Amino acid sequence: METVIEKSSATSHQVIKESFPVTGMTCAACASSVESMISHTPGVKKASVNFATNSVLVEYEDSITQETLRQAVQSIGYDLIVGEDDPSAKQQELQQRHYQDVKKRTIWSALLTLPVFIIGMFFMEWTEGRWISLALTIPILFWFGRTFFINAFKQARHGKANMDTLVALSTGIAFIYSLFNTLFPEFWHSRGIHPHVYYEAAVVIITFISLGKLLEEKAKSNTSSAIKKLMGLQPKTLKALIDGEEVEIPISSVQVGYTIIVRPGEKIPVDGEVIGGESFVDESMITGEPIAVSKAKGDKVFAGTINQKSSFQFRAEKVGGETLLSQIIKMVQEAQGSKAPVQKLVDKIAGIFVPIVMGISIITFITWMIVGGDDAFTHALLTSVAVLVIACPCALGLATPTAIMVGVGKGAEHNILIKDAESLELAHKVNAVILDKTGTITEGRPVVTDMIWGTSESNVDRSMQILLGLEAVSEHPLAEAVVSKLKADNIQPAEVKAFESITGRGASAVSGEVLYLVGNRKLIDEHNISISLPLSQAAGRLQQDAKTVIYFANEEQVLAVLAIADQVKVSSRQAIQTLQDRGVEVYMLTGDNHQTAAAVAEQVGLQHFKAEVMPSDKADFVKALQARGKVVAMVGDGINDSHALAQADVSIAMGKGSDIAMDVAKMTLITSDLMSIPKALNLSSKTVMGIRQNLFWAFIYNLIGIPVAAGVLYPFNGFLLDPMIAGAAMAFSSVSVVANSLRLKASKI
Repeated sequence: METVIEKSSATSHQVIKESFPVTGMTCAACASSVESMISHTPGVKKASVNFATNSVLVEYEDSITQETLRQAVQSIGYDLIVGEDDPSAKQQELQQRHYQDVKKRTIWSALLTLPVFIIGMFFMEWTEGRWISLALTIPILFWFGRTFFINAFKQARHGKANMDTLVALSTGIAFIYSLFNTLFPEFWHSRGIHPHVYYEAAVVIITFISLGKLLEEKAKSNTSSAIKKLMGLQPKTLKALIDGEEVEIPISSVQVGYTIIVRPGEKIPVDGEVIGGESFVDESMITGEPIAVSKAKGDKVFAGTINQKSSFQFRAEKVGGETLLSQIIKMVQEAQGSKAPVQKLVDKIAGIFVPIVMGISIITFITWMIVGGDDAFTHALLTSVAVLVIACPCALGLATPTAIMVGVGKGAEHNILIKDAESLELAHKVNAVILDKTGTITEGRPVVTDMIWGTSESNVDRSMQILLGLEAVSEHPLAEAVVSKLKADNIQPAEVKAFESITGRGASAVSGEVLYLVGNRKLIDEHNISISLPLSQAAGRLQQDAKTVIYFANEEQVLAVLAIADQVKVSSRQAIQTLQDRGVEVYMLTGDNHQTAAAVAEQVGLQHFKAEVMPSDKADFVKALQARGKVVAMVGDGINDSHALAQADVSIAMGKGSDIAMDVAKMTLITSDLMSIPKALNLSSKTVMGIRQNLFWAFIYNLIGIPVAAGVLYPFNGFLLDPMIAGAAMAFSSVSVVANSLRLKASKI
């Protein structure tokens, strides 16, 4: 919980800016209600609910208390967590408890629904069965399914209707009608009508939709895992030099100016500047680049990055919320919450559909009471109930989830893991795709691509053995690529001695009384070592291809030139071309230098690219495209991509990337094949088409069935739709929806 205190210019009161966790929110309407309630509380300047993180940022005068804010929220059925030492932990505990509660209710609903369904379908004339069904239906509706009625009541208080309203209305009417027919069957018998009951329809609706809510809650309970993992990158304690002594202190106690010691393999706890020692630091979380960066006195280091080789000391310059890692965490949180949650299509439809159905039912009842003659009440009751039963939301409720379920399964078959239904529904609209370079377009690890020797063939094998012996004891990150290449060629290392690492240049060692060097051009020039024209030209060509060139030499001449690069994936060019053929604009963003970025862009046929970008630059680029009206998909694999992934409309992580990127992203590609991206867009198109077809099937029965249920055919042929037939029609519409969704399984993406 972050608190900022400001002095109000208009009054003598101080304005406090504080974030509080909110519990009990289940939809966008809930978030809107909480925001509205707090905003209208006297003394509150502004309130902004972040539905993604279940929190509210409030600006309020010190004349009101946190308890006042809490009471305002509690008055509409939600709660605010105040006065806790660790409010986030408390919120997670309550979320987990709520998920377990929903899980328990769903399981019990399903267990009790089964016998009711069997009795209703196969033993409908069994008199005792009605009483058994009644006894089992009461706890399902009014205990395990009570949230539907509570939420419907909340919506009604705000003059709104959604899926919960439709569920509560249809199940409530079906139950009341069935209860009346169970208690007073003679009312119908005396009028020559057989009284049917609809307990099974009511409980099946509750159970099916409870299952959907359970899946939704499970997804919601995992939304903060990305933030937790980002926070986990910062160690809880650190080693600092205080009065000349090494002391382990909590990270919360560190202050600017402290001297901090970092050993090999440890995470750097805060941002600072190196004041002693040298090492290589893995900064891929910031830059995305796989090659560790050399750090010496005067160089900057950042929280969350990993020290690889040697111990060093640095002076703390930014601590707490000021570190780059903390800024990334904050940006991810804000990006997740900045997207207004898209209200589900079914909720939008239900908002219009519910009042219309209720209106038709009431008009039907009134009309029959006026023109029904001797049996006016009987006809009025039967027809109005039939209207409500045939408008049952089962097919409507199944329309989206069944198509999504099949779409998610189809995606999994093609190595596309989809965590969020909204992204699957939105992906077909994508018209701009941003690709990270390292690990997305490229393999994400440095490899030796060229090895050009200037010595005679008879000496090459011996030279390779010496090179392997020298690089095998080197700590330089690029040495690993050379070692891997030579070992793959079955080269055995020669014994070397007097090894010396030369910072920023390379390394040297002695073999057979001869000094050998491996490193960059500066090292060669400093030792006045000659290089043949063919090798010099080869090095120039390799550098033009944006490859890192390494020279291997003895005391007299350069023996070989090696090129190291992060290779482009085989499928990258084809995937980018396929996306461009769809009319999608494709962009590449990278933290690497301009020359390397240009070379990779040319290799894969990309027109648009941007180099030397920081994590926040990537997210800003996403925002800029969105401001132009683009629906943006971001594809990345690193922590440095997490902010942009959270900001994008559709976020896709590479399966071999960081856990945090996969947590933030709504889709994960298990394979490294970029052809999965156009497949994901095709899958979205087919799934959305399936949803629309399902909604058509869900409504066609209502468009035909509701007028028939209301009795429009009665004046012509005396036909009145029995509520039992209405229930069967409703069931058939559900079967049509499920069958249509299953067609997606056989389609090609």
